Formats: sequence, structure tokens, C-alpha cells
Amino acid sequence: MYQALYRKWRPKTFSQVVGQDHITGTLQRQVAEGRTAHAYLFTGTRGTGKTTCARILAKAVNCLHPEDGAPCNQCEACRGIDSGSLLDVTELDAASNSRVDDIRELLSESVYTPTVLKKRVYIIDEVHMLSTQAFNALLKTIEEPPAYAVILLLTTNADAFLPTIRSRCVMLDVKPVNDEKIREFLMKQRQIPDYKAEVCAAFARGNVGRAMNLASSERFNELKDFTTQLLRRLGDIPKYDLLQEIKPLNDFKDDIREFFDLVLFWYRDVLLYKAAATEEQLIFREEAYEIRRQSEKCSYAGLQHILDAIDTADRRIRANVNFDLTMEMLALTIKENIR
Repeated sequence: MYQALYRKWRPKTFSQVVGQDHITGTLQRQVAEGRTAHAYLFTGTRGTGKTTCARILAKAVNCLHPEDGAPCNQCEACRGIDSGSLLDVTELDAASNSRVDDIRELLSESVYTPTVLKKRVYIIDEVHMLSTQAFNALLKTIEEPPAYAVILLLTTNADAFLPTIRSRCVMLDVKPVNDEKIREFLMKQRQIPDYKAEVCAAFARGNVGRAMNLASSERFNELKDFTTQLLRRLGDIPKYDLLQEIKPLNDFKDDIREFFDLVLFWYRDVLLYKAAATEEQLIFREEAYEIRRQSEKCSYAGLQHILDAIDTADRRIRANVNFDLTMEMLALTIKENIR
């Protein structure tokens, strides 16, 4: 059966989680010392590891043979939780199950002891999407939790929470992962070449899962290759041929914001080299010769015009302005400012 790359390689123990030592270290110590709380609130942007940390914690508190607070991943409890076959660990997406009846149904069995595991674990994702009535039903359980229940709340918007819920949970801020850590992870653990890992880490914006998916995406590789070839040649393409040269972008309409990001990172590199004359921090390090050549031809004002044009093109696409016209205007603006 096909699995997305990040699901296939999803961390199964605390030590495998990338860039969240402040979270995983705390959770592992609490499990090892028997001091786990009855409710946790994981906050942070998408793809930073909230769900991963919650699932590992669900295993750790139920593991039959924990190793210094970490799940062994070999016992029946760990394997059952990983496979999703044990009803004592329940997940709910509050974005599509926001009604009070959804929460009441989810928590209805919390009054009973677990059927198989040591603890019942409830993982509620996007919990800020719950209705006010659903929040109140959840609060009642958090205020008077059974000793065998652990409630794990996940959100991208902690500010939307009732203070009464925030005050009753252990708050864990899952931060975007540093680009260098993602790059190192891709290179060492997944054997991704350094030049490719650099681009994927930059595009991921702190999201390890997205970085892994980009690293394995043939479509992204095709878009990256087309974009870099276009940007190398753009200054030499006659204006009357420009529309024909950018026509292949029609095949990437669904990924056009990734195209904008590629162009943005390219001229970010040009600007960086112009200012610092070093290749060390370049994202497109394999294109260092061309980056250096363009930095010598472009003025700071010209580069600012290009960066503004990328932003303008992005806004025009969001406003459903004609695609071909928007792309042609962007290409013309870049061409006029790279000489």
C-alpha cells in the first residue's frame, strides 16, 4: 500500500523528532518520572510535529516496556496504537467535527476504564474550531478528569482558547524547525544531496514533513529545473520570444506559488551575494556562478523592483487576474532589471 513519504518515516519515538528537543525532553522526563498531566495543549503551525509528539506520548504512557520514558515500539500496546487498532486511543479532527454532540460522543466512554491499555488517550486536532458549546463540554471533562484519561489538544491558534481551558492544560509550543536542522536531517537521515536539501529546507518554512515531500516530489523537481533554466536565460531571451518561453508555466498553475517562491529565493540569493560576496548562505548553491554573474549586473534598486514584482504577481493570481498576462508582466519586469 502506498504511503506518503512523511507518513512512512514519521518518528516513532521522542529521539527521532527533529528540532523539538524542548518538547520531547519534557514529555519523556514526565513519563519516566510518572508525572504526566491529564491534559496537554500542543500549539504551533502546521507540519511542525504536534500530531507526531501527541501520538508518541500516547504510546509512552501506555507502553508495557518503556525505555527511560520513551515507548519501546515493540510491545502489543505500542504496535496497536501505531496501527490504530486500539479503541482506547481516539483521534478527532475538530475542523470537521466541531459540534457539541461530536465532543460528547468522543468523551462518552471516558467514564469507563480502558479496555486494553493503561490509559485512555484523546487526541483532538484543530481544537480551536470547536463551537462554544463543544468547548464547554470539553472543559467539564478537563476540570474533572478520570485518573486513567489523558487529553491531548492540538491547535494552530492558541489565542482562540478559553482561558479556563488554557489554565488547566500543560502548554507546549511546537516551533517551526530551523532550516539548518531540516537540511541536516534530509542529508544524514534520508541521503538527500546537499544542494537539493538546501532548497527543500528553505521551501519547507520549518515544516519537516513538507521538506521530505518536496525532496521526493518529481513535479517539484521539474518545476525547479524549469525555473532555474528560465532565470539563467531570461536576460538573453528577446522580448518577442518571452511569452513562448514562459508558456510551460501553464502546466504548473496549481503550483504557481511554489514558482513564485523559487524566483523569490533566486533573487534573494542574488541580493545576498551582491551584499556579502559569499556563497556560504546561498540556497541555490549549485547555481553560484550564475548567481554571482547576475549580482554584478543588477542594482539594488533593480532587485527591489524584482522582489516587488513577485509580490504583485502573487496578489494578481490570488485575485484571478489573467494568468498569462500576469506571468508575462513578471518576466518582463525581471528582464528589465537584470542588466
